[in-house]
Amino acid sequence: MESLTRTLPASWFCSPPLYQLERRAVFLKSWHLLGPVTRFQDRSKSLLYEIAQITLIVENNSPESAGIGIEGITVRAEDESVQIRTHFTPSGLLFATLSLDTPSFPDFFVGLENLTNTVDFTKLPHRRSISYEGRFNWKTMIDGFQECLHCQYTHPTFSKYYPPTFYSVSNHSNFSQHIADPSKPNDGLFLYFFPICTLNVYGGGMSSFRTLPSTNPGVSRMEFDYYHAGTEEEFEEYYKFVRQVALEDFELCEKAQENLERGVYGEGVLNPAKENGVAFYQQKVRKAVWEQHNKEKAAKLAEEQGNGKLEITVEGKSVTL
Repeated sequence: MESLTRTLPASWFCSPPLYQLERRAVFLKSWHLLGPVTRFQDRSKSLLYEIAQITLIVENNSPESAGIGIEGITVRAEDESVQIRTHFTPSGLLFATLSLDTPSFPDFFVGLENLTNTVDFTKLPHRRSISYEGRFNWKTMIDGFQECLHCQYTHPTFSKYYPPTFYSVSNHSNFSQHIADPSKPNDGLFLYFFPICTLNVYGGGMSSFRTLPSTNPGVSRMEFDYYHAGTEEEFEEYYKFVRQVALEDFELCEKAQENLERGVYGEGVLNPAKENGVAFYQQKVRKAVWEQHNKEKAAKLAEEQGNGKLEITVEGKSVTL
């Protein structure tokens, strides 16, 4: 039992100070999916993205005659003191950072474009976006997305098309590929981008969501974008299907968060085969947070020593010398 990967403790889903560490350790050092270029074709208005309390502004300044392309699409932080970077994949996906303290895109997402280049994301027009709050930590939602043990019972409609018997997750540098049916390798592309973004191409359409953290660790904001090339009737049928899955997950996450906050669940072990996706991302969060904590602790100690002060722990109490 000791060899199995343990989950993050419940406190990591409920602690405001822990979230602030996550913000510095994870969110400010990651690449975040904003969407395919078809999301940014309305030249008349800017799009705002708030991620971990940093607002990004996306504008398309190209002429209407330019059609769909990356030329003219710019991203900047609302706060002029914040510096960011952007990256367009050859297939038409736009990613951005929240700071310059992030590895290069190829180093962060090693091999990702080999997968995303199999889809031309310029062909599916943006049809609808929705946003609403949920009473759960951002990790509670990612826990659910990164495994499908719950699918047979929570998503009966989805399971008819993608039986959980064959469902598997393949983890890479900072992303995961979900494989619904190995006998149908071209039937859908399901991707998770660490830490909070997803992209799902199946059923004739495409959807993505971001689980955006707030300073209250028990609350997140869900943002969904939907794309489809069919008729209005075909899109509405697709939308109804994918929204049903999303609402089923939403209810499950709110119940799970309630149990975390009430102490019903504290910590456990993960199934190495069926929950490897959860283990993958949770271990990345754990490692990043501890590295950030140790880095900041060392910096504080060095500063105190430089000021002629030293903080030590004596019998469980912090003492400044």
